[in-house]
Amino acid sequence: MTARTGKQYIEGLRDDRTVWLGNEKVDILSHPVFAGSIKGMAGYFDWQNEHADDCLVPDPETGEPMSASLIVPKNADDLKRRHKAFDRFARYSAGMLGRTPDYVNVTLAGFVARSDIFESRGDRTYSDRLKRFYREVVERDLSLTHTIIHPVVDKAIPDTQGINGELALKVVRRNKDSIVVRGAKILATLGPFADELFVYPGQPQPAGTNPDVLLAFSIPMNTKGLITLCRDHCGVTAPVGDRPFSSRFDEQDAFMIFDDVEIPNERVFIDGDLDVYNGLMRHGWAANIMQQTAIRAAVKLEFAYELCTRMARATNSEMRPDVAAMLGELWGYATLTRSAIMAAEAGARDWGNGAFFCDDRPLRATRSMMPGWMVRANDCIKTIGSHNLLATPSLDAIDNPEIGDLVRTFMPGANGMSARERATLFRTAWDFAGSALGGRVELYERFYLASAPRNQALDHMMAQMERPWDEIPTLMKAAGVE
Repeated sequence: MTARTGKQYIEGLRDDRTVWLGNEKVDILSHPVFAGSIKGMAGYFDWQNEHADDCLVPDPETGEPMSASLIVPKNADDLKRRHKAFDRFARYSAGMLGRTPDYVNVTLAGFVARSDIFESRGDRTYSDRLKRFYREVVERDLSLTHTIIHPVVDKAIPDTQGINGELALKVVRRNKDSIVVRGAKILATLGPFADELFVYPGQPQPAGTNPDVLLAFSIPMNTKGLITLCRDHCGVTAPVGDRPFSSRFDEQDAFMIFDDVEIPNERVFIDGDLDVYNGLMRHGWAANIMQQTAIRAAVKLEFAYELCTRMARATNSEMRPDVAAMLGELWGYATLTRSAIMAAEAGARDWGNGAFFCDDRPLRATRSMMPGWMVRANDCIKTIGSHNLLATPSLDAIDNPEIGDLVRTFMPGANGMSARERATLFRTAWDFAGSALGGRVELYERFYLASAPRNQALDHMMAQMERPWDEIPTLMKAAGVE
């Protein structure tokens, strides 16, 4: 099976996974709260087939269609091909889905491209396992989520020490053909709706770290002892026209508990090796994955710009200086994001082992600015939309024989815009920025690639290592200043 349809994706979810929503253990396929989200994710798989020219490529080994997000990049053409797919995937949800399968697919393909890191001690056992798992993902078109962060309780101490270390996921027993792990990890976005949970390094760990916490592996979501604890669901049962995002695109976020979970050795990719654990994220992960994340962000910012422009026209306020300034600001964010992607792809290079990744510097700079841009985009939507975001009837009300004529009379937009068009526009804007899902997505944008302050501090430290910064003494010397 390759390039699954939505129906095939749903069939793959029919298992005995343990999922908790509130105080209830639920079957995700029969629980009505999850119906819209599952339909939305199924739509993603149908989308990739409807747009096969953009989203799918021939599997180099079998010739069957596979997701272009699984290309192991070896040259500029591979990056160009992935770019086309990432852009098309993002347009399915206007960038509102942050953890579509192409996200973790890119990480996995990047790890395969840098398989040499897993072989740092001359042993190919772990890299061979990873490659076999990659082939399984390709051939079954699996939907992967990841969870890579330790659930830190006390931020005053390291992630794996004290009470944090007690809760951290770790090996508690070793068998001949498996390991048994216990602990927790956060945050598995798409968790209840994925096929596999991929655990890999999230942050480098210091020397002396307990080797039992230095792990990378992947397991099916229905593995015994794996518990998916969901947050409150933000999805709604309203018609798509009224709630285009909340009715389909709550991808969920889950706290993952490992209650003595047995993992076959074949699915273990890192086991206690600090050099491999730390090296995996330092040597190309960001350069590889952020092509996908930046393109999704660009699509989303462009959508926000168009949304605000249309709302301004609906109220005939597009030429007001304050509104025009906000529209130009949003255009600037979207254009800077596209420019960073172009620069990163133009500066792509071999990162080692034939892995051809983007220049990570433009993407890292964008990553640290993006949380602020996304929050500001939502603020612009609320400011330009103002009370219109609240004074918006449902589409059914417009069609209602008793009240419909009055709604159409008293609630049109400016410049000849019909009441239906106006309602659709402002309801979409509210769902994007103001609904429960809109609030969740805004929080996601703030932290899903780490916080902006953390990224900016890391960018500074990396910049200091990239080249000498000696323009000031050079200037003073040239001017004759001692």
